[in-house]
Amino acid sequence: HVDDLAMRLAQNGHDVIAYCRASYALDTNIPASYRGVRCVAIPTLATKHLETVVQTFFASIHALFMGADIIHYHGIGPSLFAWIPRIFGGKVRVIATFHCQDYFHKKWGIVARAAFHIGEVVACTMTHTTIAVSKTLQDYIKKTYGRNAAYIPNAVPPAVKMPAKQIRAYGLSRGNYLLLVSRLVRHKNIHLVIQAYQQLAARNQALPPLVIVGSSCHTDEYARELKDRADGNPNIVFLGEQSGSILAELYSNARLFIHASASEGLSYALLEAMNYGCPVLVSDIAENKEVLHTLGTTFKNNDLQDCSAKLATLLSDSAHDETRRSEQINTIQAHYNIETIFQKELSLYLEHVAR
Repeated sequence: HVDDLAMRLAQNGHDVIAYCRASYALDTNIPASYRGVRCVAIPTLATKHLETVVQTFFASIHALFMGADIIHYHGIGPSLFAWIPRIFGGKVRVIATFHCQDYFHKKWGIVARAAFHIGEVVACTMTHTTIAVSKTLQDYIKKTYGRNAAYIPNAVPPAVKMPAKQIRAYGLSRGNYLLLVSRLVRHKNIHLVIQAYQQLAARNQALPPLVIVGSSCHTDEYARELKDRADGNPNIVFLGEQSGSILAELYSNARLFIHASASEGLSYALLEAMNYGCPVLVSDIAENKEVLHTLGTTFKNNDLQDCSAKLATLLSDSAHDETRRSEQINTIQAHYNIETIFQKELSLYLEHVAR
């Protein structure tokens, strides 16, 4: 999301600074400037609880001296420090995007959850504008804080479908696998999907492979648990983190995309899957249903038996005709087209600059 926004701003002639973590910059050779975006690497402590906190604090101090018109925080975690430019930034305008309610994520303890709650309060009361990425979050902000948040969702560019080439190295071909793309964190309910899959396998039902794409996010214990739950089933395949053309191939050729998350703001992975016309099975939380627009199939959140039953039903229906795929793609591009969403965000920026 930030990548698309930053580069489009630069392409439109605006000066953009993106704050990166120094450890990531060293690992991935992030240049000082990338496609017109200036990248500033901020030192931090690479630990689960301090990495974001330390980096965002020093980035907030640094940004005060850059002569910026707008400082934009993404997420209620980083927004914990949005008060710094709001109080000491003079005429600088401060914007925060509310991406999700992170305190619901099960990897965090009581102190971290308290910090997220404080960050939410700052994002929704101390900034000049709060952006909500879903209408569900927009309603929540209005009811909780009495603030009219701007609705600007995450967005995706038109998808370019890829034939199955690179993924053949993993034994995958068009329509012969189920796909799950997610960080390996507990609130994404990947364990529930594995359990549902194992239930169907135990009934001697012939199943296509379940392909899990994603890596740990300071959640190595949960990642190990998932592999234990797979219990040596060769049809459950962990591919780790994937991006670029391989990820595009995975979306383009999957028989079904599964997204079981118990908590979301607006799932980028779900947007991408639907953008490729991939049939989807998702938990029935409000944020997921908002994206579906009556398309796709839902199961009761956190309900193993309903997930298993809906999965069995979808696997017995091999047809997902091109009309339904096209309708799905058209719906995503109608509501979440990257250029349309960028123009909304740019207009918001320019309103603030004019003030």
